[in-house]
Amino acid sequence: MENILGSIKHGNWDAVCILGPTASGKTKFAVELARTLTAQWKPCEIISADSRQVYRGMDIGTGKDLSEYGEVPAHLLDIVDAGTKYNIFEYQKDFSKAYTNILERGCFPIICGGSGLYIEAATRGYELYEVLPDEELRARLESKPMEELVQMLKDLKAAKGVKPHNDTDWDTKKRVIRAIEIEMAQTEPRAPLPLPQNVLFIGVSVDRDTRNARIDARLEARLQEGMVEEVKRLLDSGIPAEDLIYYGLEYKFLTQYLIGVLSYEEMVSGLRTAIHQFAKRQMTWFRGMERKGVEIHWVER
Repeated sequence: MENILGSIKHGNWDAVCILGPTASGKTKFAVELARTLTAQWKPCEIISADSRQVYRGMDIGTGKDLSEYGEVPAHLLDIVDAGTKYNIFEYQKDFSKAYTNILERGCFPIICGGSGLYIEAATRGYELYEVLPDEELRARLESKPMEELVQMLKDLKAAKGVKPHNDTDWDTKKRVIRAIEIEMAQTEPRAPLPLPQNVLFIGVSVDRDTRNARIDARLEARLQEGMVEEVKRLLDSGIPAEDLIYYGLEYKFLTQYLIGVLSYEEMVSGLRTAIHQFAKRQMTWFRGMERKGVEIHWVER
């Protein structure tokens, strides 16, 4: 840890990125790092890189754990209403604003999250395209079976020389259709945004058995804390069930339970397995980043 602190304080890093799979303890680690650096060096602030913690009212299911941050400022949490379709293009714009604001106030940014695509959009200088909804295309694709849509998406990516690896796009038909819509869009890239160019990546690692045990314990705790009631409140507020299912994992399974598609036992069992698989996919993404040349310094927690 001392080596990491020394590198940050004496290096030329634009930002530090704390990444890791769900239940690895990355938020706690990021907060501890921010407090230490603030005491020893300069004020630090955290920028979330989580694709679901941007939504207001989705707290327990996303593991927002706002109390963990304490006095450490955190950005890009609770910035849009649940039920909206926030996307990676909007995230990159919002990240750039938060990042620039932190630097202008003489503070240092610590990025923290487990959404690999969001992390890469913030730290790898991607030029993203704004793709507006194409209702005519969506109507045509809606009648096609899931298997045909997935194959279409794979073919579109392959035609561009891109190897499909983001299986999270394929959880629901809406996600696949949106991914196809993006691949088919012909738009001009926007002007480059101010983004960090030199990032120190720190990965929070935990062995699979420990990680799965933590996932199981955390799921039980969140159910006791009122996660079912949270999803019910969202449904009662007028958010369509299909929109909550779109968010996947907790919101998919709990919504299916609340509308009678799954029993409570089926919901818990299916959700537990889905989160295990999700954590595995997160690690696969991070290993893919390393294969592309990103150096990640792993620490055990």
